[in-house]
Amino acid sequence: MGLSFFNTLTRQVEPFTPREPGRVSLYTCGPTVYNYAHIGNFRAYVFEDLLQRHLEFRGYHVTRVMNLTDVDDKTIRGCRAAGVPLAEFTQPFKRAFFEDLDTLRIQRARHFPEATAANHIERMIAMITTLIERGHAYRADDGSVYFRIASFPAYGRLAHLNLDELRPGARVASDEYDKESLGDFALWKAWTEADGAVAWDSPWGRGRPGWHIECSAMATGILGPQIDIHCGGEDNIFPHHEAEIAQSECVTGLDFVRLWMHCKHLLVDNQKMSKSAGNFFTLRDLIDKGWTGREVRFVLLSVKYREPLNFTFDGLAAARSALARFDEWSRRLDDHLALHPAQPLDPSQRSTINDQLDLSAFGAALDDDLNISAALGALFEVIRDTNKRLDAGTLTAAEVRALADWRDQINAVLQFQPETVAIPAEVEALAAARAAARAAKNFAESDRLRDALAALGWTVKDTKDGQKLTPA
Repeated sequence: MGLSFFNTLTRQVEPFTPREPGRVSLYTCGPTVYNYAHIGNFRAYVFEDLLQRHLEFRGYHVTRVMNLTDVDDKTIRGCRAAGVPLAEFTQPFKRAFFEDLDTLRIQRARHFPEATAANHIERMIAMITTLIERGHAYRADDGSVYFRIASFPAYGRLAHLNLDELRPGARVASDEYDKESLGDFALWKAWTEADGAVAWDSPWGRGRPGWHIECSAMATGILGPQIDIHCGGEDNIFPHHEAEIAQSECVTGLDFVRLWMHCKHLLVDNQKMSKSAGNFFTLRDLIDKGWTGREVRFVLLSVKYREPLNFTFDGLAAARSALARFDEWSRRLDDHLALHPAQPLDPSQRSTINDQLDLSAFGAALDDDLNISAALGALFEVIRDTNKRLDAGTLTAAEVRALADWRDQINAVLQFQPETVAIPAEVEALAAARAAARAAKNFAESDRLRDALAALGWTVKDTKDGQKLTPA
């Protein structure tokens, strides 16, 4: 079986075939840089990272674009309140976003277009001009340009809206609105005093683009008129992605996206995350509480993207425990190979051993609409079986080599490897002294040195292959 994913447009799981064999174009809606991204945002970004990494695991070359929305209602309000230019206001949040991507081990996209870049503004203006010429848009009496949704009969198909049952509005100027505010939406917003210095020249006067046209321009400008996969959170379906489809297809005359994928919301302790409820967390909040990026990644990754994720601190503790199991298993493989070296396996050997050890279930689970729960279940089943067989001494060096190679392959998808931590010289010296004390059977001194190491934040474990030192 090949890859299959749930398509929001058709509401069905469908076999996935890219337009160009072996290559996938992927557009993912990025952050609006008016504040630090919160863990609900990162649930979507981790899901998209898993998707890209699994496609690459299956041999596809992925070109991913993630936009940065640096001009919209929120960013303008923010810069006006702060009393600084728009670019100065958004820059710290852009920088923080990239730092957070690294903390969560999210692979960088090929392109991170910014909506305010001159070439993208030019493309937005060109697309709006085409829409006006074709009768899909018009300049209103307020000086703004609106998309005429009546000109696009397919409007509403992504969100599965029955337009006849909704209360239409004449026009919607706000970037974000709910389906009860259905109406012609703004493509270009005429300058008002509230915009301050944020404006560009256009054929319709000074103003700025609406949020929706930004993504259409950046997506088609970089990836072309047709895209294989477009992702986002389920809150993007309407109005944002619905508007993207209408704008793009009315300009190009082609189907905009082959596969739409959306992840469900993140809850905190079974409640919607909000500052007023006291359950609102940025990644930085969790790091400050002592959790690591890979522990947060594990939690955000561990529930299938089409199911709501209930975030709890108990869940973070469980992630820490699961990663400790992964680390110990990984260490045992490496220690075994150090003692019993095995030559690199040729493809036929690896295939035979993989079948014997049943290592295919992990990839097969992700092939099935990114079923990460089943994939993690397959991983920890292999860990249990491996540990039993290592204890019994029934694994050959070749089998351990195959397991270690497989671990590295799946870890390219999961990114569960431990943080690289340099061991301070003081800790190295204490550990060496403790090893000498144990060799001399001076167990009282050995215990004292263990406590000294613990006070410095390091745990020492005695194994048949010697003591192992890890950060607490």
